[in-house]
Amino acid sequence: MAVCARLCGVGPARGCRRRGAAREQRRGAADSEPDTDTDPEEAGGGGVTEDDEAAERIEGGRPLPPSIEAGPAGRAPLSLLELPPELLVQIFGSLPGTDLPNLARVCTTFRRILRTDTIWRRRCREEYGVCENLRKLEITGVSCRDVYAKLLHRYRHILGLWQPDIGPYGGLLNVVVDGLFIIGWMYLPPHDPHVDDPMRFKPLFRIHLMERKCATVECMYGHKGPHNGHIQIVKKDEFSTKCNQTDHHRMSGGRQEEFRTWLREEWGRTLEDIFHEHMQELILMKFIYTSQYDNCLTYRRIYLPPSSPEDLIQPGLFKGTYGSHGLEIVMLSFHGKKAKGTKITGDPNIPAGQQTVEIDLAHPLQLPDIENLRDFSELSRIVLEVQEQVRREEQEREQRQEGEEHSQQAASQPASPLGGGEGAEGEETAAGAEGTTQDKAPASQPFVLPMGVISRNEDYPRTCRICFYGTGLIAGHGFTSPERTPGVFVLFDDDRFGFIWLELKSFSLYSRIKVSFQNAQAPSREAFEEMLKNIQSLAT
Repeated sequence: MAVCARLCGVGPARGCRRRGAAREQRRGAADSEPDTDTDPEEAGGGGVTEDDEAAERIEGGRPLPPSIEAGPAGRAPLSLLELPPELLVQIFGSLPGTDLPNLARVCTTFRRILRTDTIWRRRCREEYGVCENLRKLEITGVSCRDVYAKLLHRYRHILGLWQPDIGPYGGLLNVVVDGLFIIGWMYLPPHDPHVDDPMRFKPLFRIHLMERKCATVECMYGHKGPHNGHIQIVKKDEFSTKCNQTDHHRMSGGRQEEFRTWLREEWGRTLEDIFHEHMQELILMKFIYTSQYDNCLTYRRIYLPPSSPEDLIQPGLFKGTYGSHGLEIVMLSFHGKKAKGTKITGDPNIPAGQQTVEIDLAHPLQLPDIENLRDFSELSRIVLEVQEQVRREEQEREQRQEGEEHSQQAASQPASPLGGGEGAEGEETAAGAEGTTQDKAPASQPFVLPMGVISRNEDYPRTCRICFYGTGLIAGHGFTSPERTPGVFVLFDDDRFGFIWLELKSFSLYSRIKVSFQNAQAPSREAFEEMLKNIQSLAT
């Protein structure tokens, strides 16, 4: 009782409001559960009609009556209620918005103070980065608490990076708070083959608060402006969108006009500019497949890869050239002595979610001099020798593992230094091999593609830092007969790398996507690994 008295400023004679609140909790525990999903609309809203002018005094900086403002002169305040209301506004405004509904249940005065828009304006700014002049909302009759509770807090679970389920093509959606809107931006690679150009993006949907009742969802697909849409949060890390007026997606010229418009946006050219017949077929196939969804899509959350000081370069998202398929988005991540490139967007041969390249950081390659490097057979010989070495090491590792399983002293015997397993010891060996190679290798060395290797972009760097043995995934149309083939990973600088596909005699150039994505960090490395498994299983 004493604790309640110090908090509320009341004694036994007047009764304890927190004890009364506890009785209310027993009647409806679901409404007072103090978790992160507590509805901020409960804070400072409804059920209080007395002393409205008190909240207005706080908002305008005018003091409340002395009986509420302070305790007797000559002593420090004994309860929060004896503090000046302006100070309480500052204190409450520094708390997370999800905690304020519980605070509002303490007493009527706290609930009244929490109706102060200054508190919610601060929460909008600090938690969601809303930098707009929220005072303009007064014209529309929408308060900052409405913005926080009915827009930002309600749709907070869809903020971040997502991959749409569009068959093999995938995609990259970034949902952000943009002013007084929540907007879903679809990120598109630059036009082929300009891999160093910045990303393009277009809005697919937006959510905003038109009136105090509820937020409005609008579909932005098509060329006729925003129209009615719907968003449903299916489950954790998954939501879906639906357009309720798909006629807004149609064009007066029919499918032919829609295709030509899509082609200019997607490829930056007309069909007559594309002379390769196979490429024309791939483009037409993608248009037919993707346009049937009409922006009615399911999205699954993706995370940016976690980084560590031992990584070769900063992991992240890259744009890469993929022959007739154009530019695609790849996520580079590091896993001990391995690095993986996972497709975020894909094609009918290797769909989104599949691991397009794998780099063996324990097996660096020493390239020949520039003249011999032009000879494809010489590069192929070097790579195939390393491939055979890797194969022998894997066989030896398997034999050792089988021997240890039949040995009674397996647990007490130290692991062989040649093991190179998946544990921390293997990672240290890989990092050590990588560090030794980089110490021996020059800061940069001349680089040129061998004769006969095809590159969509001839403007690749002519110097590189280091090369590693790797494998690339190739398959027939429809992801038939997939297999991993040997190749060369070439690190040019912190933001660019390449991969030579030996069997295809082709070269892919990758350039970093330089966008600061918010709400995209994985909560843990385990969560990131689980995400990779999920998107790969869906692609399979």
